[in-house]
Amino acid sequence: MLKKRKKASYMRTKEDLIFDTSNIIFMIILCVFMLYPFLNQIAISLNDATDSVRGGIYLWPREFTWHNYEHVFEKAAIYQAIFISVLRTIVGAGVGLFCTAMVAYAIAQPHFIFKKSVTIIFIMTMYFNGGLIPTFLLMRDLHLIGSFWVYILPTLISAFNLIIMRSFIEGLPNSIFESAKIDGAGDFKIFFKIVLPLSLPVLATVALFVAVFQWNQWFDVFLYNSSQEHLTTLQYELMKILQNSSTTSSGDMASAFANSAGGESNMVTPKSIQATMTIVASLPIIMIYPFLQRYFVKGMTLGAVK
Repeated sequence: MLKKRKKASYMRTKEDLIFDTSNIIFMIILCVFMLYPFLNQIAISLNDATDSVRGGIYLWPREFTWHNYEHVFEKAAIYQAIFISVLRTIVGAGVGLFCTAMVAYAIAQPHFIFKKSVTIIFIMTMYFNGGLIPTFLLMRDLHLIGSFWVYILPTLISAFNLIIMRSFIEGLPNSIFESAKIDGAGDFKIFFKIVLPLSLPVLATVALFVAVFQWNQWFDVFLYNSSQEHLTTLQYELMKILQNSSTTSSGDMASAFANSAGGESNMVTPKSIQATMTIVASLPIIMIYPFLQRYFVKGMTLGAVK
């Protein structure tokens, strides 16, 4: 009799079946809408540039070619730019994460007398800044122009990331810290031995935020290191390639169509280069995201509790 009741409790009703079916269909449609733009850019980047001007490229290239990628990677500076972009992403995420975690731990302590003052100062930076010219003059006076550290130090701590991490640390049980202090542990030992291991979800979340920010930056290169070829980044080089391709005249396009009609096509268009740049710039971050995804949702949820 008990087994029959258990089986009856697990039986799916008609309403449950309708809800699950509708939910699955909705999620499939949502995935299609979200994936289509990216898949369309892949198809355009792998299609002949002059043929793409005709339109009609959706999920599969009509005339497959690697010429768009060859045009992007044929420049010698692009490989140095990739190295600098990877380096600034790793260093920026690592150093920024460590400094943000230390400040967040400090302002999360209830006995810190400047807790509110420091928090207000950081929050003000989210709404006010000194402006472009004062910031440039500050970087010049700090002798950061023409150096790699101009990418790291000005954006070392983000107020938004700091608030997320502080909220997460404040949500940790106070009994853990009290027990550690009774055993003679100092703040540094508590930070490295207790706080960091327990904060892996929010650390992974903030690391992803900082890494994406550092990887996508190009304007600071334009401002401070545009004349330093050894400090250029991938995003800046791709921006220059796009600008050069955008200056294509109507005569060049006419010759490109003539070459295409004759079976020869070595031209690129702004549309094809833009699609290629989108794939080249976004693919590395997309490959990293799955490794941090399991921490991402948990870190955002727990970090926003307070």
